Amino acid sequence: MGKARGFEVRGNGFTRRAAVVALLASVALAGCGGSGGEDKAPVAVAAGAVEKPNLKLGFIKLTDIAPMVVAKEKGFFAEEGLSVTLEPQANWKVLLNGVVEGDLDASHMLAGQVLASGAGIGAKKTIIAPFSLDLNGKGVTLSNQVLDLIGPAAQTGEPLSAAALKPVVAKFKAEGKPFKMAMVFPVSTHNYVLRYWLAAGGLNPGYYLPEDTAGTTGADVQLSVTPPPQMPATMEAGTISGYSVGEPWNQASVAKKIGAPVIVDPDIAGTTGDKVFGMTEDFAKKNPKTVQAMLRALIRASMWLDAEGGKNRPEAVKMLANSKYVGADEKVLLASMTGKFTFAGGKTKATPEFNLFFDQQASYPMYSDGIWFLTQMRRWGQIAESKPDQWYLDTVKSVYRPDLYDAAAKSLVADGKAPAEAFPKTDGFRVYTRKAIDGVPFDAKRPAAYAASFAIGLKDGQKVTPAGVK
Repeated sequence: MGKARGFEVRGNGFTRRAAVVALLASVALAGCGGSGGEDKAPVAVAAGAVEKPNLKLGFIKLTDIAPMVVAKEKGFFAEEGLSVTLEPQANWKVLLNGVVEGDLDASHMLAGQVLASGAGIGAKKTIIAPFSLDLNGKGVTLSNQVLDLIGPAAQTGEPLSAAALKPVVAKFKAEGKPFKMAMVFPVSTHNYVLRYWLAAGGLNPGYYLPEDTAGTTGADVQLSVTPPPQMPATMEAGTISGYSVGEPWNQASVAKKIGAPVIVDPDIAGTTGDKVFGMTEDFAKKNPKTVQAMLRALIRASMWLDAEGGKNRPEAVKMLANSKYVGADEKVLLASMTGKFTFAGGKTKATPEFNLFFDQQASYPMYSDGIWFLTQMRRWGQIAESKPDQWYLDTVKSVYRPDLYDAAAKSLVADGKAPAEAFPKTDGFRVYTRKAIDGVPFDAKRPAAYAASFAIGLKDGQKVTPAGVK
């Protein structure tokens, strides 16, 4: 990874050079992010000024909770007048219910959970995302049995096409057995990335319809939900033959010698958004200063994680290894968090873009990242009818809140805690430079055509019925 936008973070403060740059740049700062909303005055939050100083935040045991853990352990939350409890949740459904019902004030969340609420297919309350926890961070792992059946092609350490899996799936079918893989939740990035990979290799992962909420209609490969920490044990038991999950649960399969990753998500669909920091719209309206305080702390934590090429990552790994957070072995966590990933065949390769927390505007809630999720929901039938381009934009704008991020960023610059150059101006549409495995380019401003462009997936006007796609 490169430096975090040209400045250095040391401990809880910035270098003198960066501080001078920040003070000078803040004078000329007209807007951080340019999200299309109104420019807002900097919001400085003093200790004791927040509406709700005591907060309970939820999470699932994955490395992408790093900004939340760092914000707590490095004292960034405390500096904002917040006393934060981080509370692990059993699975994504329990976590979602906790946010909706108010048992959790905010949480580490799947971007798809937030977007589903905006699309009217998820939570009954609107959930918003003013912060992106990371980009990328997922892999596809196969069991030793499947790797052996694929043969030498699976042992090179190079990104594996799902086309190599087709003979294995056919063998299972001939023996009267379904080929089963797992992902973490129906609206998770892991589900969409796994489906993308399978379809790019000519395997249909199935469609959703009201009578089939498991999404297995027409499937060559049956996908099911498994909580992330349970993935390795479920595969070891033979219940599934592979899975798509975040870290450390891909590398855990290597450590347990039960399987190995064959590809990571930047090599599947290109750069994709991952987890977000979510809360109900009602909470944000009632507690605006509290939200700003949380965002300031999280932005600083993300900067710290990606500063100076990731020099702080080993320290972050020690935090995450604690049983109250991820609770995995430090060596397993260190692999992905320091840009190294071990694939099938024991091949360890540099994967510098695997976990991005601040670089490449990873923490900014980009409209285009959200739109990609919506296109995949449509592609697989979770969004039942074709939608026009404007619907995609309106839906993402109803739940992604860069205006709140911008206000927090401005206040950090005004306070000399971040340089203005750390927040380059954006219209909310990322420039995607990584090619997808199938070569299909993603145009976030023409999402309807993109969603209908795949060889395997719903076309314009099509819908899924019990009898098939029509």
